[in-house]
Amino acid sequence: MQLTESHRQYWRKNVNITAWLLLAWFVVTYVVGFYARDLSFTFFGWPFSFWVASQGSLIVYVVIIWFYARYMNQLDEEHGVAEVEED
Repeated sequence: MQLTESHRQYWRKNVNITAWLLLAWFVVTYVVGFYARDLSFTFFGWPFSFWVASQGSLIVYVVIIWFYARYMNQLDEEHGVAEVEED
């Protein structure tokens, strides 16, 4: 199968957004978690590092999933590969 220029653009954009979102996931999971130990104040009776690790990262993960789904839906429509909804 011969790939068209539209297919190449689609996959290039797909790989780029996936790489950027994986980088964001890595930073939130490992970098922020690592440096959160240095945050020594309490927040609602718990160390702030606990809140960063347990709550903040989950919020960022949900935002990453939401953004990826929205971006890919737009990209699918732009390149004519969107799923057709049947009633």
